[in-house]
Amino acid sequence: MSTTTAPAVPRSAVISALVLVAGGLAVIFDSTIMSIALATLATDLDVPVSTIQWVTTAYLLALGVAIPIVGWAQARLGGKRLWMIALTIFLVASIACSLAWDAPSLIAFRVVQGFGGGLMMPLMATLAIQQVPAGASLGRLMAMVSLPAALGPIIGPVLGGLILNWLDWHWIFWINVPLCLIGLALAWRFLPSDPPRGRPVLDGVGLALVSPALVGILYGLSNVSHDGGFTRADVWMPLVAGLVLMTAFVFSQVRRPSGALIDVGLLRRRPVAASSAVLFLSGASLYGSMLLLPLYFQIVRGTDVLTAALLLIPQGVGALLSRTLAGRLTDSLGARTVAIAGFVVMGLATIPFALSDGTTNELWLTITLLVRGFGMGAVMIPVMSVGFVGLAHDEVPHASIITRLAQQIGGAFGTAILAVILEATTSGATGIADLATGFDIAFWWAVGFTVVAIGVCFALPAPAKKAGVAASTSA
Repeated sequence: MSTTTAPAVPRSAVISALVLVAGGLAVIFDSTIMSIALATLATDLDVPVSTIQWVTTAYLLALGVAIPIVGWAQARLGGKRLWMIALTIFLVASIACSLAWDAPSLIAFRVVQGFGGGLMMPLMATLAIQQVPAGASLGRLMAMVSLPAALGPIIGPVLGGLILNWLDWHWIFWINVPLCLIGLALAWRFLPSDPPRGRPVLDGVGLALVSPALVGILYGLSNVSHDGGFTRADVWMPLVAGLVLMTAFVFSQVRRPSGALIDVGLLRRRPVAASSAVLFLSGASLYGSMLLLPLYFQIVRGTDVLTAALLLIPQGVGALLSRTLAGRLTDSLGARTVAIAGFVVMGLATIPFALSDGTTNELWLTITLLVRGFGMGAVMIPVMSVGFVGLAHDEVPHASIITRLAQQIGGAFGTAILAVILEATTSGATGIADLATGFDIAFWWAVGFTVVAIGVCFALPAPAKKAGVAASTSA
């Protein structure tokens, strides 16, 4: 086996990654900041929570619809142009959201915003990785590209709490404006131009199948938290329909590998399949904890919304601290080892919450969150990196779409499952002790997601002396 030193990641790829992160921050923060703003929006717009919930549901559905067309749109328009178009859509929609006059107008503008964000998410990894030469190690590059995705679910609610404490809800969207303008300026100046690759024909059949499939799956899972859980008609009916359509979509793509909307044949490759499975589970654990942790602090500990958000800061700090180290270790030890270690740290640091009650020492929980964040930040880099090992330039967009959808659906699935468990375990609780017991059970389920993820991580490719985009791999 060759022990040739892997080529260095070019400076242009690093600059592009930083530019993409600057533009992507607005999208990631906006998609998570709303979790803490719904109650305020319901009050200020004088609508029930069931109505204002569509502010997040509509955004999520639009995001899911946009992601599958990114590969075709990039080939048709070029990556730089598509990135700037998507960021402009998000900017205009953010301004429109800040000027919304009632709940229906806000929901409508959020659909447009979600479509722009959905175009950007897979592009972040694609545009950076396509500049990396064959055989280059991806760990450090992915440490930069995946930074917003790791920090968004943690910092978003904190930022939302701070804004709502001192300003009104309109500023949740106004803060996107400078971020988008900076992102556009940097993209225009630094992203390399890549011309369109001909005039590829859009797979209309595939789009007609996958779009309603994703809407059905995501919409069904978003309703699980309501009374009745999975037995509700607006849960199981769209879920079943979505799964049937998704099955039909997969068969349609396999039958036409050239010109397919998404090259699902990439799932035959072990790195892509294993990475997608682990990203599904990591999404379940990450977004599931977004539901449990703020509610735990508010319901069991009795804190207000802002305090609950501030108490989550150590988790974000831990995720930030692990980025550089995880990137280096991924390049030197391989994705499997780093991902397993990260999930082990996450699982162990979740156990104290599964054993806690209303009197558990707050300093101890803060330290635990710092450690949990460290493991969480370490997981994403190797898992996202390994999904692109051995891929040709034109295959990278398809792998990016597949892995992004896996994480998106995993997040919806994890949130739905933990919401049902929390509802079942806290229903009829008569005191703090009963509520704490219910949360303990839900946290044990979160630990369970992590344990399953550790098992799946063993399917990740073994460390290789030389790995990277377009590098050969026997895994």
